[in-house]
Amino acid sequence: MHSKFVIVLFSIQLWCIAVGGKAFGQSPGSDTLRMTLKETEAQFLKNNLDLIVQHYSIDQAQAQIITARLFNNPDFSFANVLYNPQTKKFFDTSHDGGEYSAQLSQLFQTAGKRNKSIQLAQIGVQQAQYQLFDLLRTLRFTLRSDFYKIYFQEQSAKVYQEEINSLAKTLSVFQEQYTKGNIAQKEVLRIQSQLYSLQSELNDLMDGIDDTQSELKLMIRANPQSFVVPVVDINLEGKSVVSEVPYQHLVDSAYANRYDLKVARSVVDYNNINLKLQKANAVPDLTFSLAYDKQGSYVRDYSSAGIAFSLPFFNRNQGGIKQARIAVDASKVQLQSQQDQLESDIANDYKGALRLENLYNSFDPKFKQDFNHLIQEVFKNYQKHNISLLEFLDFYESYKTNTLQLNNLQLNRISSLEQLNFATGTPFFNQ
Repeated sequence: MHSKFVIVLFSIQLWCIAVGGKAFGQSPGSDTLRMTLKETEAQFLKNNLDLIVQHYSIDQAQAQIITARLFNNPDFSFANVLYNPQTKKFFDTSHDGGEYSAQLSQLFQTAGKRNKSIQLAQIGVQQAQYQLFDLLRTLRFTLRSDFYKIYFQEQSAKVYQEEINSLAKTLSVFQEQYTKGNIAQKEVLRIQSQLYSLQSELNDLMDGIDDTQSELKLMIRANPQSFVVPVVDINLEGKSVVSEVPYQHLVDSAYANRYDLKVARSVVDYNNINLKLQKANAVPDLTFSLAYDKQGSYVRDYSSAGIAFSLPFFNRNQGGIKQARIAVDASKVQLQSQQDQLESDIANDYKGALRLENLYNSFDPKFKQDFNHLIQEVFKNYQKHNISLLEFLDFYESYKTNTLQLNNLQLNRISSLEQLNFATGTPFFNQ
């Protein structure tokens, strides 16, 4: 009787492992989106709202150039007598008793203030464009990382689901046999304990997948009720993609293509031009005017031309110039700090990626296939009573652990390549 029980149990476990992966999937009624990485990026570029908002920032910066190019409007003033006590008329405009005057004036900026303001506005447009590309770099890194993370975590979830399905069926059979007195209670409790542990681990893993799914769907503006199934076609088996790229090439590419670094450089340029503008502000602007007065001056029909400007005796914009100089020095230090951080990040990411590449390539390519074959042999030995149930479960736990570690290693390796792409601002890898 015990032999038949083992055969039935063995058959159930084989069936559960064969179909367990099919039980894992999206929630009922949700839409499944099978997407390659290129399709995901295309939808991201088309729909992402953060990118759309940043495009508006560029338009706003371009409008500042229009404003900077405009000349000051001329000023016009007109005055008329309110009440003439001699003629006893309001708003008297008669030839003999009327009085009115008019003045037209125009402000002219000196020392190239207008041109310097235009240059500042143009740099503002450059900064907005650089910020757009840097935002694109950051969001694309998040998108690609989430894409690969979902894929490999779903592979790990399938391993959990296979073992859970198998143990759930086994537990049902064990409980039935325990009620008949064929097995001890400790074997039932052992199965229950491992089943509950696996379910808890799978639940934590699914929470992480749901969070990543939510972030990815928000970036591409997919239906929140949908379920993204990444279609991954990448093979890094035995390839040394990191070591083939010279380290200095990565650094040079980062200096040429990192838009956050370009923003920092443009800040230095902006502050240098602003310093020139503040010095120019110490030079007084000129106001030219034309005036006419009918009979309020020493002669009738008085007309005049004039010029006005402030005398820079006290205020020569000393504070503005000092602030601008400090801003120049601070921006240079900030640029150097950003360059140091860039080189440090690339060095650290390069070492990590190279270490993961060497570790992954040190694995025997046949290891996974041989390990899967080995578990089949364990089933056969379990069927022949050569190993106990606990030994079988321990081996299957080892199989699960190694499979999860291999998935994590593949994910970490691909993520390290994405990190290098992010650090250099160049798509060297995983294209």
